[in-house]
Amino acid sequence: MAPAAGLSAGKRFLHGRIRTGLIRSRNSLVPALQMTVCAVAAYAFAEYVLGHTGPLFAATSSLIALGFSREPRLRRVVEVGLGCTIGIAVGDLLLHWLGSGIWQAAVVLLFSILLARFLDSGVIFTTQLALQSVLVVLLPAPAGGPFTRSIDAVVGGVCALLVTILMPKDPRREPRRDVQKLLHELAEVLRECADAMVNSDSSQAWHALIRGRNCQPLVDAMRQSLRASGEVATLAPAYRRHRDELDRLKQSLDFIDLALRNSRVFARRLTSAINNAALSDEATDSIAGVLQETAAAIDELSLGLAESHDGVRRAHLRTARRDLSEIALRLHPKLLEVQRLEGETVVMLFRPLMVDLLEATGMDADEARDVLPAL
Repeated sequence: MAPAAGLSAGKRFLHGRIRTGLIRSRNSLVPALQMTVCAVAAYAFAEYVLGHTGPLFAATSSLIALGFSREPRLRRVVEVGLGCTIGIAVGDLLLHWLGSGIWQAAVVLLFSILLARFLDSGVIFTTQLALQSVLVVLLPAPAGGPFTRSIDAVVGGVCALLVTILMPKDPRREPRRDVQKLLHELAEVLRECADAMVNSDSSQAWHALIRGRNCQPLVDAMRQSLRASGEVATLAPAYRRHRDELDRLKQSLDFIDLALRNSRVFARRLTSAINNAALSDEATDSIAGVLQETAAAIDELSLGLAESHDGVRRAHLRTARRDLSEIALRLHPKLLEVQRLEGETVVMLFRPLMVDLLEATGMDADEARDVLPAL
């Protein structure tokens, strides 16, 4: 019985892995074609036009500069080119002083890594500088001198930039997908808080807190996506008209980040309120209803921020702004039938979160605060 269950679980795992791999490969087809064309073109240009022998660094630097990373490509191109050039200079200088050999390579590598970390925090920059330094010490210089590799790296980086300009992907796609993930998680945090109140389960509120804490990598990933997308929109003429939309997404992300942080503070306080039975049944039902309605309004906000059609996006944002405003009008302890001080604290901590969400819809900060009932 146990072996059969294990075999079935293994098949499900293998099926899931294959399905995930196929989806990932399908979504990577266009970038993979771009990387292939770019690497081959850079290699061919360095070999047939510049006359370099075996210009592998032209191909590798273009692959590194394009890649699948969320980091801006221009930064990767600069890191590859500068790292390669400085690494060769450092390697040549230390080779002249120390000579070639294993222990000399170890000294060069250690010095190069520390120098790279001193100059810049980029991982690619450190790798390129250290690699070139070691290659200069351990391998003979190519025909044309040691700085031929540096020229090849620049060729690959330029090819990567040309591909970015001439064959760009829609820079709004990844930020839209990221903002949907973020807002989905925020809505689920509030729904879990509502369920925790209804069930008087402080552990469920704590789980909502942990879920909110786990959203920070999503925020960081979206910030990287927006930086890379802003670069594409600046370099590619076809997408320059979308820079305003990307700026609005960046502003909304700042407010969503604040809302996530406030949701964690709210969930932590709610855990204490549940443990101390600080809320009456009436207050529990009222606040839980507010949380559920806010989560629904966040879903509407998600549709608006991720929508490509301008008219539809504005309609979703108007609906989200209206719904959130109606909820904000009720955020007063007395209106929610809260009696005890600790219960009032729960309501007071939810008010800044509501202001953040209203600002994420595009509302002015003063207007958002004025929607809340006076205390």
